[in-house]
Amino acid sequence: MTQKAPHVRVRADLLESDRAHGVNVSTVPESALRDTPKHRWQRQWQEESRAAIATYNDFVTQHGVFSSVLNPDAANS
Repeated sequence: MTQKAPHVRVRADLLESDRAHGVNVSTVPESALRDTPKHRWQRQWQEESRAAIATYNDFVTQHGVFSSVLNPDAANS
């Protein structure tokens, strides 16, 4: 895999703090670029699913979980 060496500007205090805490700053840009789309997808999914999750949580509050019908003793454990 080909790598490029981009020019990146970073606040000096952040750089010094990360280095003092043992952060390998040369790996931070790659991991940030790799993880950012995943985090965006997670936030988007959470936002899109918020209403459905709330509806399910209300159902569970009123009726219990589906498995309690199959195993009523499990709800009392």
